[in-house]
Amino acid sequence: MKCPRCQASNPADAVFCEECGARLEAACATCGEPNRLGAKFCKKCGQPLVQAGAAGPVAAPKFVSPQAYTPKHLAEKILTSKSALEGERKQVTVLFADLKGSMELLADRDPEEARKLLDPVLERMMEAVHRYEGTVNQVMGDGIMALFGAPLAHEDHAVRACYAALRMLESVRRYAEEVHKAEGVPIQIRVGLNAGEVVVRSIGSDLRMDYTAVGQTTHLAARMEQMAKPDSILITADVLRLAEGFVVVNSLGTRTVKGLSEPIEVYELTGASTVRSRLQASAARGLTKFVGRTEEMAQVVRALERARAGHGQIVAVVGEPGVGKSRLYWEFTHSHRTQGWLILEASSVSYGKATACLPIIDLLRAYFQIAARDDTRKIHEKGTGKVRALDRALEASLPAFFWLLDVPADDPEWARLDPVHRRQRTLEAVKRLLLRESQVQPLVVLFEDLHWIDAETQALLDGLVESLPTARLLVLVNYRPEYQHGWGSKTYYRQLRIDPLPPESAEEMLAALLGPDSALGPLKRLLIERTEGNPFFLEESVRTLVETKGLTGERGAYRLAKAPESVQIPATAQAILAARIDRLSAEDKRLLQAASVIGKDVPFTLLEAIADESEEALRQGLSRLQAAEFLYEARLFPDLEYTFKHALTHEVAYGSLLQERRRALHGRMVEAIEARYGDRLSEQADRLAHHAFRGERWETATRYARQVGDRAVALCADTEAVAAYTRALEALGRLPATPETARIGIDLRLALRAPLWRQGQLERLREIFREAEALATRFDQTERLDVIYSFLVQYHWAKGEYDQAIGYGQRCLETSDRRGDVGLRVTGLYYMGASYQAQGAYHRALECLQEIIDRLEGPKASERFGLSGLPYSGACALAAECLSELGDSARALELIRRGEHVANAAAHLYSKIPLAIVRGRILLRQNPGDVTAPLEATVATCREKKFAGQTMRALTVLGQAYGLVGRPADGIPLVKEAIDLQENAGAFVDRALWTRVLAGLYLRVGNLSEAETTAETALRFAQRHGERGNEAWIHWLLGHVMIERDERDAAIRHFEMAQGLADELGMRPLIAHCHLGLGKLYSRTGNRQQTQGHLTTATTMFREMDMQFWLEQAEAELARLA
Repeated sequence: MKCPRCQASNPADAVFCEECGARLEAACATCGEPNRLGAKFCKKCGQPLVQAGAAGPVAAPKFVSPQAYTPKHLAEKILTSKSALEGERKQVTVLFADLKGSMELLADRDPEEARKLLDPVLERMMEAVHRYEGTVNQVMGDGIMALFGAPLAHEDHAVRACYAALRMLESVRRYAEEVHKAEGVPIQIRVGLNAGEVVVRSIGSDLRMDYTAVGQTTHLAARMEQMAKPDSILITADVLRLAEGFVVVNSLGTRTVKGLSEPIEVYELTGASTVRSRLQASAARGLTKFVGRTEEMAQVVRALERARAGHGQIVAVVGEPGVGKSRLYWEFTHSHRTQGWLILEASSVSYGKATACLPIIDLLRAYFQIAARDDTRKIHEKGTGKVRALDRALEASLPAFFWLLDVPADDPEWARLDPVHRRQRTLEAVKRLLLRESQVQPLVVLFEDLHWIDAETQALLDGLVESLPTARLLVLVNYRPEYQHGWGSKTYYRQLRIDPLPPESAEEMLAALLGPDSALGPLKRLLIERTEGNPFFLEESVRTLVETKGLTGERGAYRLAKAPESVQIPATAQAILAARIDRLSAEDKRLLQAASVIGKDVPFTLLEAIADESEEALRQGLSRLQAAEFLYEARLFPDLEYTFKHALTHEVAYGSLLQERRRALHGRMVEAIEARYGDRLSEQADRLAHHAFRGERWETATRYARQVGDRAVALCADTEAVAAYTRALEALGRLPATPETARIGIDLRLALRAPLWRQGQLERLREIFREAEALATRFDQTERLDVIYSFLVQYHWAKGEYDQAIGYGQRCLETSDRRGDVGLRVTGLYYMGASYQAQGAYHRALECLQEIIDRLEGPKASERFGLSGLPYSGACALAAECLSELGDSARALELIRRGEHVANAAAHLYSKIPLAIVRGRILLRQNPGDVTAPLEATVATCREKKFAGQTMRALTVLGQAYGLVGRPADGIPLVKEAIDLQENAGAFVDRALWTRVLAGLYLRVGNLSEAETTAETALRFAQRHGERGNEAWIHWLLGHVMIERDERDAAIRHFEMAQGLADELGMRPLIAHCHLGLGKLYSRTGNRQQTQGHLTTATTMFREMDMQFWLEQAEAELARLA
């Protein structure tokens, strides 16, 4: 059983809805017996049942069909646009209203008597809904369910719903007073509202709409109604977000709602504010900085000067929603330029076309200075006094003014006028009043939003325009491009077209709105790109980011809480754009939606292939969409191509499509692209993957997404590669599990190895390889299991588990020998070499790495074998590092040059980075000042490309270089960042080295305590992971810390431990450093002989190893002895 209130399904025996609590039984109008929903005859008395399908009393026949109670003008609108509205997603506000306690109230009454009490309540509810162009979709015995925004789209659907709720509450209150006096019966209603999305599936000829709620759209509205106290209205935060500024609310805090995991904010709607436009709502919050529009403002000022001289002018500002039409006039009318002018303002409202003269009434109320609290007598006094003071000849017009203001005129002659003459007299009276006032003082009359103007106001405006030439009167109007008028030929008319802000003005606006934080730069660029400079959309996008916790702080001083990958379309902007799209004809809207599937840029040939239109009809439709400023021609050669004028319009058009049609169009796009670009499909792989995925053509999507990933990996575009491979796996997961899909799935996971490794996502990579291992085991993919195990060599090396890495490496070598698999052997050798190097076994490492260099010399040097970089270049870098530790910098630099030659020839950026870092580390020993600039460039590249592991290494070497050139304080944050990055990645390789470098920097800034503590931490890392070379260097550093602490014996002990390990491992540079350290130590104690001996040895060794920087340090110490 489907609940008519919230659309939830319920068991057949349910009495109340399990989702919203609505009663699912209907009482028989004859005997009062409850019957199940949908029953045609009463189970007790057998009389026919008239069902409304809702809780409480059965609805009267006149309320059963929407056709019976929907006003004719609304019914015509719905039926006229029926084909354009069906099968679409709509943003709506849902309203539920019911009579509280109706069953108890009417239980003992005759059914006819009950209906006499109840029907007027329903009528008043529906009148309020229809007044604001909502649609009552269901009458539920004692209440109604209405939609605003569907089937008729309204950009202000939430505001309309709030106004309707307030009106029905006030109307029923007045009726309740009458009933209580006559019957002694209390009548109170309650109302609930929520905003969200629905899918309009079909609209019947009787106007009944079949729709499906998306998420909690209707459920929450029903819950708001049930939670509301009698004679009150509750709304959700989603409604308030759309109606903020237009309504007055009280926050009730958070409330728990059945069916939702988290409490939600609930508000009581208590009234409407005085705000009538978005600008007024913005002004109440505080306007953003006014930027640009210099030329437009100058033209309005020139018109003002002409009007001041007695040559009346009309200026029209034309532009799309949100570009700043009203803001331009606000700045003008609130500036010094209009001092001495009387300014009268009026605006049309979106729901005002059906109600005559609303803007004229606004003008009169402003002119007579009538306040909202003024009663009839006060209005009469103000109107009469103002007119007599201006010109007694206008007194005959007072009945017309009072008629507009809904004040009794007490004029028999006026009462006898027929409607036609009364209208003519009224319009003429208002025009005469304005023209006479302009003779007393110059007058500005501002009419806002003419695209919503009613016929009576239009007639007044037309008449006023004709009388302008000799008046000190400036008429200002604004409107959207679809509005038409007949003043274009007037010499005193000028039209100003306002477009979105250019990038520099949008940047200035955002700078004032967001603040100066440099971290906001990427967000500002993204906002400008997404909104294309529309000021309202910019401001609302920022508000949305604040509400969704993407920004913290306050206006002008925001901080980025999280980096947004995209900017959500603000609900307010979405409503405006959806309403604009809905004004298109059914054919043009379908064409726009089809174009949105292609993308923001729309090649004509592709649109022709999917649009189901003849070429002539297609071109005509595109011309109409151009004229309406949805699309424009982007290029004519070599192929005709259109583009959406706004990215947000494209997204809203696309979002309105139902899934079925969206899927079908994407599928046809795949066929169209394959047909058109058959010989160049690789160039279209990204586009094909996108359309195949959206079209749910999973096999095709997998194939093309994999191609996109492969191409991205080759360019070291790792973020894009990971996204593409992940999308391919997602598509593959929609296919049945077979040996073939398992093979593809394993290969895709193996392909993620290189980009994820470069990004430092170690644990994610481990999880992906576990998935690959499970698939390979299940489907007996032995060869792929071997590749998976080769990853474990790499993984354990990164975790600092070198013995395990070497064990898995040996396994790779054994398997490769059996199968003749060069790639598997190279992988094993590479990470075995890296593990030996980390352990300080430099000669064993060189054996492994030299075999790689020898095996791959020649054409194979440019092959990756599934690794992140080229193994040949990587082996050169690692071998050079080993040789450097052994003191052979000449051979090390020769290997660097060989590795760079191969990396450059292959144009493989990632492979160049380790070579640059090792080169920097070697040259630090010769002249640190020469390497800081290249290392800074390397760090910048690593950051840009998100090469996580290489970023850490480059930061550490750069930090070390800063320390050697006298900038240790600048080096400390760099090395700390490297360590933090590695901690986040869950890796440990080189941690002892980097921590030792950090300790050395602390020593250079004189922070001995931090230097010692950090060095001890580094020592524990080195000993835990068996890194004997690093352990030796840390002892050397601790020796220097002890020198500064003046702890001679401890210093000697650390130097001797360092030298002992260095002798064992063949680390000649470290041996030389130990002699230099001991020389400095003995120099402080005055032991000249020991000092000279150690310094002489250090000098000799540094000279032999071409360590120029340190040679100069040792020679300087010797010179001090002399």
